Amino acid sequence: MPRTLRRRRAEAKTDYKARLALLKSEKPRLIIRRTNRYIILQIVESHIAQDKVLFGATSKELLSKGWPESLSGSLKNRAAAYLAGLLLGKKASGKIKEAILDMGMHRNIKKSRIYSALKGVIDAGIKIPHDKDSLPSLDEISKNPKTREIFNKLKEKI
Repeated sequence: MPRTLRRRRAEAKTDYKARLALLKSEKPRLIIRRTNRYIILQIVESHIAQDKVLFGATSKELLSKGWPESLSGSLKNRAAAYLAGLLLGKKASGKIKEAILDMGMHRNIKKSRIYSALKGVIDAGIKIPHDKDSLPSLDEISKNPKTREIFNKLKEKI
């Protein structure tokens, strides 16, 4: 008789085994999700199976910081992910000292957009356990010639 899957696992939304391990750490979680248009970052605390969002940032907020409207389709690239992570890290830097990464059901690909966002949060001063080989360098993040100048200008502004 096959084992019944939970609904959110069947919909490929939740990995319950990984979630339980993250909850047992009792540290705030850095949740990084990517959509077809944006990168979404949140720092969440869990109390008795209830998640509370402490801080949040999306790459859409970069439009108000100076990202050109004509390049709004590139708010999901590595440069935008890094800047969104840096933005979240600056928001939370005084209150959160350390967190643990929650990638959800996204694949673990080294030097990807997820790790670019993680590097932004780490560069803002929040300690998150990670493998240094997984993080892209700033040269790799700003490799795109269209967004290189914008990336450098916004990095200084944030």
